Amino acid sequence: MRMTKALAPVLICALLLCACDYIVLPEDLDSYTSRGSEDWSAVVTQVGSSDAGDLHIDLTIRNETGDWSAMQATAGKPAVLTTGDGKTINCDTVFVSTGGHRLAPGFQMGGYTGGTQAEQKTQPIYVECKGAEPSAGSTLAIDYSYVTGEYNYYYPDENKVDATLEVKLDEVATDLTYPIYEAIEGLIQQPGTAITAINDVLLVLTGVERTDTGLRFTWETTNPGEYPSYVHIGNPPVIGADGVIYGFYQTPDIVSVPITPAGGTAEWTTEVTVPQDVKGLYILLSVESKKQRLFVNYAIDITDK
Repeated sequence: MRMTKALAPVLICALLLCACDYIVLPEDLDSYTSRGSEDWSAVVTQVGSSDAGDLHIDLTIRNETGDWSAMQATAGKPAVLTTGDGKTINCDTVFVSTGGHRLAPGFQMGGYTGGTQAEQKTQPIYVECKGAEPSAGSTLAIDYSYVTGEYNYYYPDENKVDATLEVKLDEVATDLTYPIYEAIEGLIQQPGTAITAINDVLLVLTGVERTDTGLRFTWETTNPGEYPSYVHIGNPPVIGADGVIYGFYQTPDIVSVPITPAGGTAEWTTEVTVPQDVKGLYILLSVESKKQRLFVNYAIDITDK
């Protein structure tokens, strides 16, 4: 969370002598600052043929916006392959998305949990071009949109930007390290760090354990206030060394959480399905903060699990 965004509303409220829902992070909680306004980028990781004989292009997408961001290819619009001799071909099979999740700045990914909530599946990021073949000098253009910053339930498309990914098929990356391609100071939090949520309630990840199907997280909230409070965090997903976001996307406000009583604590667990062999994991956490249905994002290091 950026301190500049948190402090400004507090100062304004103080000057106007008004009640204010905004809070300030504890001084010992790491913070980071947005580094710029770049778009997303993509790199080709493999070029080959599908089972049907069509051109298949595997991609890795990178969040270069300098902020937490979710992106997706423009629905119903094909990607455009331009061959070395200038011929253009529409590519109708386009799976390029973060799966609804916001990804941390400096992170990259190659897949997400797709399908339906009842029948989930790992969805690789790729494009297929029917009837096309690999050729030297080919490029691929993908129209997409992205949002940055905090998730606001009432304004989900706030800060929406339309852009185009452009990749060269001749430049295939084979030595990528997931999920971080660029470390950003102050971005990563450690388990046990107290995160200030809505109504000054403190949220802590107190336990992480492997299960037969994935991971179970134990969360605890402490409420110093005079009134009971809910702190919604949804069902946090994870991303690991394979570059896949595990966890089917749901808006975090619809997932049930216990009420934290005034002057008391509450504890609950969430679970996410993750293959046993996937390591180097980070939790992509959204915490209801500042006011109802406004969520601030945190990356929590659980790479030792």
